[in-house]
Amino acid sequence: MKTDIKKTLFNYLLILSLGSASVVASAQNVTVYKSPTCGCCTGWVDYLRDEGFTVETIDLQNLDPIKEKYGVSPRLQSCHTALVDGYVVEGHVPVGDIRRMLAEKPDVTGLTAPGMPMMSPGMASLEPKDYDVLSFDEAGDIEIFSSY
Repeated sequence: MKTDIKKTLFNYLLILSLGSASVVASAQNVTVYKSPTCGCCTGWVDYLRDEGFTVETIDLQNLDPIKEKYGVSPRLQSCHTALVDGYVVEGHVPVGDIRRMLAEKPDVTGLTAPGMPMMSPGMASLEPKDYDVLSFDEAGDIEIFSSY
């Protein structure tokens, strides 16, 4: 009987660990749509890579169709649009917020740091300061996700 319990427990833990590994693996892949000449976009991509994400960049002259396709309204827009594990990440969103979103799986379209906050990763600072990261959904609802 003890062997059956150990075997059941082992199988349960194995299933949990395999499920967690696939979530972690899929969450680490990011596609970033950006302008080929934007230095701060490249800085944010480098920041993601330094933090362990695998990043594919797609350079486009006009990002408006991408932003429209993924539901990023003009007031939420920044200089680049990223996709990670089914979510949109617009602009200079810190890695901690991306990881939190991926762990919590909120019912949102994604996160945004509208505009180009000066004290954000990819801009003048690796440590975010003096701006908000917002969550947004298909209905147009916007909430503060993090404040720095």
